[in-house]
Amino acid sequence: MSDATRAIHNLLHRYAEAIDAGHLDEAAALFRHARIEAGGNGTLDHAGLLALWQRIIVLYPCGTPRTRHLISNPIVDIDEATGTATARSCYTVFQATEQLPLQAIASGRYLDRFACIDGQWCFTAREYRLDLVGDMSWHLTTVKH
Repeated sequence: MSDATRAIHNLLHRYAEAIDAGHLDEAAALFRHARIEAGGNGTLDHAGLLALWQRIIVLYPCGTPRTRHLISNPIVDIDEATGTATARSCYTVFQATEQLPLQAIASGRYLDRFACIDGQWCFTAREYRLDLVGDMSWHLTTVKH
């Protein structure tokens, strides 16, 4: 695996790790050079993405959303000459709360673009595609129980 591919894989997983830890600001900071297609919320920068997450993600007393984001099947294409890359990956979100037994609550795809900026690979764009939806009422404030 090339250093660029490894760096991009690490970005994908750092995002999931930060979200699951409830570190929404850290997750949003990964997108400081990016524009994010957030469905009905339009195109956001990292500050807009953080504000959206702070408004809709339920954080429990433990400080986390009690989720586990699994990123799988990453397909990374790197253009070394231009210092850019794309990645397509799948995500599955599991959640367990006192009211909700452990289960998959969402699955879809991330369509990402990256650039090497000042020697570091960074997100430059993300499109979220939600394919399968379970009980997200314990995860998002916008979904009712």
